[in-house]
Amino acid sequence: MSDSHSLLSLVRRPRRLRATPTLRHMVREHRVAASDLILPLFISEKVTEKTSVSSMPGVFQFTLDDAVAECIAAWKDGVPAVLLFGIPSVKDEDASQAYAADGIVQRAVAAIKHAVPELIVITDVCLCEYMSHGHCGIVDHERGTVCNDESVELIVKAAVSHARAGADIVAPSDMMDGRIGAIRDGLDEAGFSDVVIMSYSAKFCSAFYGPFREAAESAPQFGDRRTYQMDPANAAEALRETELDVDEGADIVMVKPGLPYLDLLWRVKERFELPTAVYNVSGEYAMIKAASQNGWLDERACVLELMTAFKRAGADLIITYWAREVARWLRE
Repeated sequence: MSDSHSLLSLVRRPRRLRATPTLRHMVREHRVAASDLILPLFISEKVTEKTSVSSMPGVFQFTLDDAVAECIAAWKDGVPAVLLFGIPSVKDEDASQAYAADGIVQRAVAAIKHAVPELIVITDVCLCEYMSHGHCGIVDHERGTVCNDESVELIVKAAVSHARAGADIVAPSDMMDGRIGAIRDGLDEAGFSDVVIMSYSAKFCSAFYGPFREAAESAPQFGDRRTYQMDPANAAEALRETELDVDEGADIVMVKPGLPYLDLLWRVKERFELPTAVYNVSGEYAMIKAASQNGWLDERACVLELMTAFKRAGADLIITYWAREVARWLRE
C-alpha cells in the first residue's frame, strides 16, 4: 500500500453524513417546528380595514375583525400562539387605554379566545402605545425622567386587565425595575395564578426597532429609551437582568432583538434553563424583505436559516412576523 493511500485511509470523512438529503435530515442537530412560533399582531382602533405597514411588507395594522380572521388562519397554518399589540384611538399621559376593560387589546383577547379557544394568546404589556408621549412609563416632565415605581403600578393594572379578558400569557416589555414580581403578585391577588409571565428580560435599546415603531405608533415624542432599555454593549448586565426576572417569578424569559444577540440567547438558555424566547424584530424582518424584493437574497432560504440559528443558539420560542410562512414552509 502506498504512503499516500495509507494517509488517506486515516482521513476523517464528515462528508459521508452529507451525501443525500435524507441522510442530512436524519443527522440534523437542531430543527425548527411550527410549535416554536409566535406571530405578532398589531390591532388598531384607528383603521377601518387591514392597513399595510410601509416599512414591513406583508405586515398590517388589523381591525378587530380582521385580527380574529388572521388568528383563525394562523391556527390553521399550524401557528400555536399570537402576541398582541394594541393601538388605541385616544392616548393620554396615564395610558388609560392600556388597562381599560374595553380597551382594544382586552376586546381582541376575548374575541380571539372565543373564535379559536386553543390558540395561545399572549399580550404585550407596556404603556408606550397608549401614552401621548410614547414612553414606556409615566414621565416626570420637570426632571425629564421616566418614573419607575409609578409606572409599574400601571403596568400591573394592564397585565391584570389582560388576564381578566382571557390572556394565557402576559409579556411585560417595559424594562422597569421590579415589574415581574409586582405583576406576579397582582395576578395572584386577582385570582389569575395560572396566567404565565413571559418577560422581556434582556431587551436592548436597539436601532433595529424602527419599523416596529411605525407599526405600533409607539415612537417616543422626545428623548430616547436608553435609561430603561439596555445598553447593547452589556452582556453581564443582561444576565443579571434575567436573573432578577427569574427570581421575581418569570415563567419564560426573552432576549430581544434576536440576530445581533445570539451570544446572549445562548448564555441565557445555558445559565437559567427556563423556556427561552427570542424576538426576531422588525428591523431584521425589514432587512431581509428589502434585500429579497431587490433580488439580492432568497427570502425563504434566509428566513429558514435564521430560524435555525435561533434554535441552535438556544431558543425554545421564536417570535417572528414570518410565523405563518415558516409554518407553511416546514410542511412542504
